[in-house]
Amino acid sequence: MTIQLLHKKLIKNKLTISVAESCTGGLLAHNLTKLANSSNYFQMGLITYSNNSKIKILKINKNIINKYGAVSTQCCKEMVKNLAKISKSKINIAITGIAGPKGGTKSKPIGLVYIGIKKSNKIKILENFFFKKNRSEIQTATVKKIIKILIDNI
Repeated sequence: MTIQLLHKKLIKNKLTISVAESCTGGLLAHNLTKLANSSNYFQMGLITYSNNSKIKILKINKNIINKYGAVSTQCCKEMVKNLAKISKSKINIAITGIAGPKGGTKSKPIGLVYIGIKKSNKIKILENFFFKKNRSEIQTATVKKIIKILIDNI
């Protein structure tokens, strides 16, 4: 499963894509834009790393972050929903998680990553656990998983 295959499928199917990344820090956007002609499908990439940026840019209700945390199904769902409103892309992806090496808790361990995908009017939130990996490996595993999901579903 490669980015080249996804690149071809997005262009062939005339699909547009936008991303809102937190713990991956722009790695997905980088992968989606590293091939020539990616402007045919890539619309925007937002790195909303801080809670403040999620609230200000993606218009996440601060009560959601206060109640559930930025790393939660609820926050991820709002991220992908609001990204879709801003971008108008056919496919929208949101990522929020804990890449470590610190910041994990018993209920939200390092390696917990939520991926939100909105295609048409369907929203899917996937809870992932990338354990026994360092920060870079968690980020890379997240991006690889998203690329595979997109290839399999386009």
